[in-house]
Amino acid sequence: MNQTQKPARMMESQSPEREKRGGMYLTFKLAGEEYGLEILKVREIIGLIDITHVPGSAEYIRGVINLRGKVIPVVDLRNKFGMATAVDTDQTCIIVTEITIADSNVMIGIAVDAVSEVLDIKDKVIEDPPRFGGDLDTRFILGMARIRDQIKILLDIDMVLNTFEEDKMPKVEDETGVLN
Repeated sequence: MNQTQKPARMMESQSPEREKRGGMYLTFKLAGEEYGLEILKVREIIGLIDITHVPGSAEYIRGVINLRGKVIPVVDLRNKFGMATAVDTDQTCIIVTEITIADSNVMIGIAVDAVSEVLDIKDKVIEDPPRFGGDLDTRFILGMARIRDQIKILLDIDMVLNTFEEDKMPKVEDETGVLN
């Protein structure tokens, strides 16, 4: 092995994805825990508005909203994560995100208990999610950030929201006016 090559073990521990996790995150509360999502995925934050239920949609779909003439589905993250339902409060809000589904950019709202703050989270405070065994899927977790003696669960919002059952997802228009 020449001096420019690294042993495979060293290269595995320094994966390029690990380096990409640090950055700006919008943090929010859900069932008393703190979560974060990449700020670049956030389009806007709105207070809770009327949500129209869509018959036949998955349980975690609260329905759709009309946001300035665009119909946007809203996911109840509590329900999506299997948490107990809570009564909406004046702090309950919808974070409108833009994710990629089947090579199209789609706006989807996520209902959360409260928005906390925007943080610049450095890579050195982010750890891989712990292994819980075979039954718990943690692919949607980018990492666990240690901030001020607290743990913030950093979500891969694309992975969280791409787990829709395609046939139960309400049809919405993308930015080109095509129904997805």
